[in-house]
Amino acid sequence: MAEDWIRPYTPGAGRWLVIAWEAAALVFLTWATVQTFDLIGHGMRAVAGVLAVVWVIGSWRILQHGVYVGTEGVLIRGLLRSRVVPWAEIEGVRLHKASHRLGRWEIDSGLTVLIERLDGGTVNTELWAQGVDFHSRPTLFRAVYHELRNRHLAWGK
Repeated sequence: MAEDWIRPYTPGAGRWLVIAWEAAALVFLTWATVQTFDLIGHGMRAVAGVLAVVWVIGSWRILQHGVYVGTEGVLIRGLLRSRVVPWAEIEGVRLHKASHRLGRWEIDSGLTVLIERLDGGTVNTELWAQGVDFHSRPTLFRAVYHELRNRHLAWGK
């Protein structure tokens, strides 16, 4: 697949906050591990090195996380996996009002963008109006939603 994928939005500054938060958490985990197991020398460096590698890989995935479009379809890069949904398999793109149940209470989670597949299934796009990319930019969220819809409609013509 030699296609150039384009993310139709710029990532939000909140991603850097998440990366910094994870760095602080891994530093604390390193310190706690060293203290708990009385590590010195090579053991301490090994723990610090492994957790530093985990942080670098995780940070890279956080920066790449998102939805990309191309002539072939939609590429969804999550934290752990990526997938391509070809335009030919997409029935439509729609907004979904997400909510979660906690006992008898229903907690509103805001709008997300879903891809409806021809086989009747749906694919979560990782686009969330309250997420780090769109929390303070609601017009950008709507613009990205319209971009996905328009590309799908243009493909079908």
